[in-house]
Amino acid sequence: MTMNEALAAQKTHPKKILIDFYVDSCSSCKVMDENTYSHPVIAEYINAYYYPVKFNTEGNEPVTIYGRDFTNPAYINGSKRNAPHQYAQFMNVSAMKSLVFLDESARPITTLNGLLTPSELEPYLSMISDNSYLKIKTREEWDNYQSKFRSKIKN
Repeated sequence: MTMNEALAAQKTHPKKILIDFYVDSCSSCKVMDENTYSHPVIAEYINAYYYPVKFNTEGNEPVTIYGRDFTNPAYINGSKRNAPHQYAQFMNVSAMKSLVFLDESARPITTLNGLLTPSELEPYLSMISDNSYLKIKTREEWDNYQSKFRSKIKN
C-alpha cells in the first residue's frame, strides 16, 4: 500500500498507519521483511489495526499530506543510491530501518529505529493499536507496561 492509498483509506475507514521506511541496500530491512513481518502474530496485528506502508526512503513516490506535496527532486532512475525523499526528511527519518506510527488522523505517534524481532515489535503494535500509549508518560510506566504485557508469540 502506498502512503497516499493509506491516507485515502483512512478517510473512509479510520485506522492507524504503520510506515516502514527502508532503502533497497538495507540488510536489516530485508531481515525484518523475512522474519518479523512474516510472523503470524505480527502479521495479524498489522492487518487488523494498521494500514501498512512500505516507503522507499530514496524512492520517488509522491506523497500529499498535511496540505503539502512531497517528492524526491534529486531522484535518478536506475541509480543504486538516491537522495532522501522529502517526506522521509520531514518525518525526521535518518536511520535505516525506521518504523513510524501515525494515528487515525495521520499525526505521528512514535518512531522505532533499527532491526526488531517479532518479540520486540509486538508490545509496540499492541500498545499503539489499543491506545495504551496515551497513558504511558514515564519510563516507569513503560517498564510496568512491559512487565505486564503477555505475548501471543510462542517461542
